[in-house]
Amino acid sequence: MSKIEDKLYTTRFKVDKFTHLKIADGSICLKCEAKPCTIFCPAAVYVWDEEENHIRIVYEGCLECGSCRIGCPYTNITWNFPRGGFGVQYKYG
Repeated sequence: MSKIEDKLYTTRFKVDKFTHLKIADGSICLKCEAKPCTIFCPAAVYVWDEEENHIRIVYEGCLECGSCRIGCPYTNITWNFPRGGFGVQYKYG
């Protein structure tokens, strides 16, 4: 069985210098112990940074699946499509 990393390898990204993902209120993430966005994102875009004490967003690897729009129980993630011509570029489809 192949790992998710192997499947993601076939995906290419045209990275924009502007993010299309934002945490609306960082204080909500501080209060939540589970940090659900670090679990449900298939591309691991959301990472809890212990040193900085906040969610780091690695938007460059976003698969644009929309999981974060519905997965955050606090509706604390603002998700928009990347600007035209940027974002994920699937090799097979």
